[in-house]
Amino acid sequence: MSANYSVQCTNIHKSYGSLEILKGVDLTVENGEIICIVGPSGAGKSTLLHIIGTLDKADKGHVVIGDHPISQYNDKTLSAFRNKHLGFIFQFHHLLPEFTAIENVCIPGFIAKTSEKVVKQRAMELLDFLGLGHRSSHKPSELSGGEQQRVAVARALINQPSLILADEPSGNLDTKNAAELHDLFFQLRKEFGQTFIIVTHNEEFAQQADRTLTMKDGLIIG
Repeated sequence: MSANYSVQCTNIHKSYGSLEILKGVDLTVENGEIICIVGPSGAGKSTLLHIIGTLDKADKGHVVIGDHPISQYNDKTLSAFRNKHLGFIFQFHHLLPEFTAIENVCIPGFIAKTSEKVVKQRAMELLDFLGLGHRSSHKPSELSGGEQQRVAVARALINQPSLILADEPSGNLDTKNAAELHDLFFQLRKEFGQTFIIVTHNEEFAQQADRTLTMKDGLIIG
């Protein structure tokens, strides 16, 4: 397991054209913490998550993950950092339909140029851990929504990232599967020590987190 990373965001601004999305966000997340970010649509939650995850760049401000000043990195360095240290879970699973569950899980490992044998073994261990070992050869169309999301979780974990970023991860799941996914995050933190930053509209889950932050009009207000 790679070292856990704290996250420090300082005065993050982001606009798209004349529309100001983030208006000077400050955020500190400690190692191993599970935080939820809540707030109305359009508040800037996903934009902030994408900037922390190096999928987008701030117009102004700094992001530091552990001792990595990612705001100063070029695209090539960011790409390598993202692949090695960050895991992403989205509302829509983004599984590739032509590949089996285990093949989908392996993809980030292959991108990282880890040996095929090691990646496949790790992928199978993760699918077993998530209760999907018996579904490893099934394609996404043969899996339920909850199973697809757990495959996406395994894919996010394949490179043993220190920081997991999740954007409405249970948004497409029924109540039972949503509760199971939320329990899984705490289990993963206990098992692997990861830090989680989760954007959610699920109030029950938000109340279970170590901290819940509310965003409104491009700022964290509480």
